[in-house]
Amino acid sequence: MNCTQCQREVAAGSRFCYYCGAPQGVAAPPQTAPRAQSGPKRLMRSSTDKKLAGVCGGFAEYFEMDSALMRLIWVLLALFTGIGFLAYPIAWLVMPLAPERLPAPAGVQNA
Repeated sequence: MNCTQCQREVAAGSRFCYYCGAPQGVAAPPQTAPRAQSGPKRLMRSSTDKKLAGVCGGFAEYFEMDSALMRLIWVLLALFTGIGFLAYPIAWLVMPLAPERLPAPAGVQNA
């Protein structure tokens, strides 16, 4: 394949020329569709993943990480800085409780 700008040989499927940097006529790979959401992401206490009040489960859902790792981070912050002891009750009071997910109707499967 030849560059459209400088006419030098570039590898097939290249998006840019190695020599002059000109964009080539190769289409970019298709992007994966973002996951469906019902509006913007909100920080809420988890109604399903909770040990005490669902604060760590809510933070884990918000930051899209494992809830056990979030609990470990929270405990380490509490023990080493003391912030966790004050922040957890405040988050418990301030964060709204997430609504519980309804089970799928009979005969409907989740994909």
